[in-house]
Amino acid sequence: MAKKNVNATAAALLGLLHDGPMTGGQLIAEANRRLGPFWSMTRSQVYRELPALAEEGYVKVGKPGPRASVPYKITATGKKAFTRWLSEDTGFEQLRNPVALRTAFADHLSPGEVKSMYESANEYHKAALNEVRAEAKERGDDPHAAAALEFAVGYHKAALAWLKSVS
Repeated sequence: MAKKNVNATAAALLGLLHDGPMTGGQLIAEANRRLGPFWSMTRSQVYRELPALAEEGYVKVGKPGPRASVPYKITATGKKAFTRWLSEDTGFEQLRNPVALRTAFADHLSPGEVKSMYESANEYHKAALNEVRAEAKERGDDPHAAAALEFAVGYHKAALAWLKSVS
C-alpha cells in the first residue's frame, strides 16, 4: 500500500522525533521552543496528527508512562516520509496576521481602539524580536536553525516597520 504524503504539521513532528522519542506534551514544548518563532502548532493539531502518524506506520506508540503520557518514536517508514516531504515543492505561503486582518476592518473600530491595537502589536513585535534575536545567537552553532530564526527576525522587523507606517 502506498503511503500518503504528510502535511507540514505532521512533517514537523516527524522532524522533531528524529531527536528521540517524545510524548505529545514534549513535542508541543519542543515545537514551541524550536519552531515557534516562525511556525505555529497548536496542542489540538499535535494530538490529532499523532494517531494518524501511528496509523500510517510513521511513528511507533510506546507504553503509557506517568499521567498516561504516551511516547512516540519515529519509524524507518516515518523517516522516509519525512525525507520525501523535505524534497517536495514547498507550495505557496499563507500569511495570517490578526492585526492586518483587523486593520482591513478598522473602519468599524474607534480611533482609540485602533491606536490601542497598534500599540499592543508594536509591544508584542518588539519583545518577540528581542527573544528571537537572542535565540538566534544561542543557536549560532547550528547554521540551519539560526537561518530559520533569521526569518522570524526579518518578519518582526517588517511588522514593526508596517506598524510605524500605519499608526
